[in-house]
Amino acid sequence: MAKKILVVDDEKLIVKGIRFSLEQDGYEVDCAYDGEEALQKAKENEYDMVLLDLMLPKLSGLEVCQQIRGFSQVPIIMLTAKSEDMDKIMGLEYGADDYITKPFNILEVKARIKAILRRSSRTETEKERPKTVEINGLKMDCESRRVYVNGKEINLTAKEFDVLELLVFNPNKVYSRENLLNIVWGYEYPGDVRTVDVHIRRLREKIEENPSDPKYVHTKWGVGYYFQG
Repeated sequence: MAKKILVVDDEKLIVKGIRFSLEQDGYEVDCAYDGEEALQKAKENEYDMVLLDLMLPKLSGLEVCQQIRGFSQVPIIMLTAKSEDMDKIMGLEYGADDYITKPFNILEVKARIKAILRRSSRTETEKERPKTVEINGLKMDCESRRVYVNGKEINLTAKEFDVLELLVFNPNKVYSRENLLNIVWGYEYPGDVRTVDVHIRRLREKIEENPSDPKYVHTKWGVGYYFQG
């Protein structure tokens, strides 16, 4: 089955170029040119990935991302012409899994897509792992990619789940931010380790009763992060 990708950008030439290149690699591609159309297609179809421009007519990319997260955990890569760090971090805050700054190289886009799709589907190939794990009130169902804390389901983004899963299955092992980037994101992500900090902070806000005094995801100062149930 071909992976299905939704490409959203109001610049039709960019969409055309991305679509052509992805179809050459065997992906099935849908296109949308404004926020409302993107949201509608995301509701009506099952996608494996969404490439979403930040600056869109009708609804912004961040609004679309936020609304998609209300009903789907499909991986989302934000495309942004703005290079300010705050914009990049904001894209991740709203539930995006990654971002790419324009102008971009299509080879980089395809590498990011492959990396995220590989991470998203890796539980299918890791059959030796238990399907569910429960530690001190935290339950992870790796087959359905759902997380529960004290019986209450917690809505995590794909990347938040990936980070937590890695830490949970390697308890007390400390991962540096650089390691987490390379393992979870699947490629070199030079100079932007704050991406990890954002995801860890969001993860703690969701799963910890007191995020400033975490029960599960701990910081080893100057080294990195680790899980202790």
